[in-house]
Amino acid sequence: GKDTVLIEFYAPWCGHCKKFAPEYEKIAQTLKENDPPISVAKVDATVATDLASRFEVSGYPTIKILKNGEPVDYDGDRTESAIVERVKEVAQPDWKPPPETVNNADIILVEFYAPWCGHCKRLAPEYEKAAKELSQRSPPIPLAKVDATVENDIASRFEVTGYPTLKIFRKGKVFDYNGPREKYGIVDYMGEQAGPPSKQVQAVKQVQELIKDGDDAVIVGVFSTEQDAAFEIYIEACNALREDFTFRHTFSTEVAKMLKASPGQVVIVQPEKFRSKYEKASNTLTVKDSTSVSEVQEFFKKHVVPLVGHRKPSNDAKRYTKRPLVVVYYGVDFSFDYRKATQFWRSKVLEVAKDFPEYAFAIADEEDYADELKSLGLSESGEEVNVGILGDGGKKFAMEPEELDSEVLRDFVVAFKKGKLKPIIKSQPVPKNNKGPVKVVVGKTFDEIVMDTQKDVLIEFYAPWCGHCKKMEPDYLSLGKMYKGEKNLVIAKMDATANDVPNDSYKVEGFPTIYFSPSNNKQNPVKFEGGDRTVEGLSKFVEKHATKLSQTRDEL
Repeated sequence: GKDTVLIEFYAPWCGHCKKFAPEYEKIAQTLKENDPPISVAKVDATVATDLASRFEVSGYPTIKILKNGEPVDYDGDRTESAIVERVKEVAQPDWKPPPETVNNADIILVEFYAPWCGHCKRLAPEYEKAAKELSQRSPPIPLAKVDATVENDIASRFEVTGYPTLKIFRKGKVFDYNGPREKYGIVDYMGEQAGPPSKQVQAVKQVQELIKDGDDAVIVGVFSTEQDAAFEIYIEACNALREDFTFRHTFSTEVAKMLKASPGQVVIVQPEKFRSKYEKASNTLTVKDSTSVSEVQEFFKKHVVPLVGHRKPSNDAKRYTKRPLVVVYYGVDFSFDYRKATQFWRSKVLEVAKDFPEYAFAIADEEDYADELKSLGLSESGEEVNVGILGDGGKKFAMEPEELDSEVLRDFVVAFKKGKLKPIIKSQPVPKNNKGPVKVVVGKTFDEIVMDTQKDVLIEFYAPWCGHCKKMEPDYLSLGKMYKGEKNLVIAKMDATANDVPNDSYKVEGFPTIYFSPSNNKQNPVKFEGGDRTVEGLSKFVEKHATKLSQTRDEL
């Protein structure tokens, strides 16, 4: 830590510096107790003017980290946790500053690759073509490549775990790249990313239209000029979430008046169709110089979803991930002729939703979610309106079909809250004879067999049509025979196409997926990755993670 020093440049008259002083005291104390201790200094920039100009100090407080005498800028949140984390990172002996190009670029896309990786080779020509086209833009958008096997300190700093990994940097700050991986896709996506994450609105009418006809909450930042510190904080908060929300900002006093906001405030307004007497039509956050980017982002996430909104495939993953989620399915249609009927049912849901703030509520069109209704066993219910609850851990609950009113819905939610409902689980019949060396698990017996805290369980999720699974079958059977004398170890398999896996900790994304479920830690199973799917490879995996093995075993 000797080569690392944290410095704050302040001015005696500066209010922000005074406010920051107690936090800086805490930081100094924490870093003093670090092993090895890290030095912390304060410099009055109005006295040490030469030093301040050498470090290009233009405002107060300015925080710099010195590493081997070279200054490293700090633009993060002014909180103890953020600053300490960054200083400790820079203090690592192998830390190197990121290349100048990445630090200075307004935007740059960087691909982390490995020379031996097949996916990287396939991406290479597309990436080249996209780079060529984007370099001709005005201003150009640069693309870069980093061989992660050579530059492994850079790769590990940006948590690159697989290849290729693409990251976007804006002024040295890192963002995930979630776009396509072919030329036109990369070009379009980066073109969009290079634009500001928030669009300026100048006329009151523009905002009124969004509120009148919009499908989503309208987010508007109100500022006096682009130079406002609050504007910079807002834009940075928008950047990381630009794909999840639509952001607007304004410098117009007329728009500010309409939103009842003053400069430095962010307003979230619900569109007219999603308002109710139980919630505010708009929410306001005042952004101060000390407000952190993450506070602004939390504000977006907290207020963007109305009490009872419209869940649909296009917003599901962005707006409705909270569980438990109570979903009311019917013919949802907000066009002029059907709006009244849609709101008639929504108002019944609102009556109940207002009393259960800990749950999320939404309406959803039954055609959009035909598969989900089927999995709840409700597609043939004969009712105009059906209700399901998507609970924690992937569990699903269905309301017995009856005509919906607020009381019926309330009773269902209360029964769920009291734990009186049984989850709906897709399951094959429970096998009559299950004495073989490999136990067969079905949806209904998953909890009883896999989640048994007396036993270690190795579970393979397979698909009947999967070639890799078929190839592995003889080895898996031999493994079962090898451990058949172990009372506290179960080797099991489950057809994941015919049965629900009623626990989110056991995610099945491809076949075969194999997990080891230790007796003492059922919610954190260990996934089998990268090893050989042979008796030898699997038994090594079992021996490594087992908590209850006896010493003797039938060798094959």
